[in-house]
Amino acid sequence: MADRIEVQRTIAAPPADVFSLLCDPQGHVAIDATGMLQDADGGHVTASGDTFVVHMDREALNDFPMGKYDVTVSVTDYEKDRLIAWTILGQIEPPIGHVYGYRLEADGDATLVTSYYDWSEIHQKWRDSGIFPVISEAALRGTLGILDRTVRRGYPQG
Repeated sequence: MADRIEVQRTIAAPPADVFSLLCDPQGHVAIDATGMLQDADGGHVTASGDTFVVHMDREALNDFPMGKYDVTVSVTDYEKDRLIAWTILGQIEPPIGHVYGYRLEADGDATLVTSYYDWSEIHQKWRDSGIFPVISEAALRGTLGILDRTVRRGYPQG
């Protein structure tokens, strides 16, 4: 079984526009295809180590009766207009250790966006639980479609 999912999509916008949305906590809520991300608190991401809080609703997946809860997104990789990745910190111990991210590559006037979900470094307790992957390839693809639409429509900056 693979421990990583990657999907790609070319978006008709420059990398800076796509990256700006991905650095906005509310941008993640705006493009989430799973329905789990309900709201977010925190400022724009500007570096590795930055954090923000996301208010979640697991009932959107209807897989585990977790209801509503908060997680802290902790940015692990940051290269302006090229790469942003993060892990999730929550109340669960030990921390799970899965990583989400986006790589951006200029493609003429467009951007090739690679979205990935990596659970290769998860704690053995969670590997043994059999719940991974939590997010499907279809959900990652759906999020890229929403990202495309949102950026092209002029996602509000601020």
